Amino acid sequence: MTARDVESALLSRCAAVARGDAAPKALDQREANVFRVASMIVWTRFPSESQLLEQVSAEYFAEHPDAKLPSEEVVRKGWVTSLPRLRDMLEPMLRRS
Repeated sequence: MTARDVESALLSRCAAVARGDAAPKALDQREANVFRVASMIVWTRFPSESQLLEQVSAEYFAEHPDAKLPSEEVVRKGWVTSLPRLRDMLEPMLRRS
């Protein structure tokens, strides 16, 4: 699986959770942090989806408080290529709901 495939799968999962199409649960630290960052990026155009992503990530961090990372670290780890790219790829997926 290429890096683009991994990114695509993660963004698809993020969009599905945000739309309520998937179980509202972050499966691991990576998902929880990406969901949290995504919630901050899309909140102005997709407030209800943003709220759901924030809630899902908060539930994960309540159980794993040391897993929460700053946005810069999420990018540094390569879980998100860049914040503008995350927004540009995620918003069209959320519009399809």
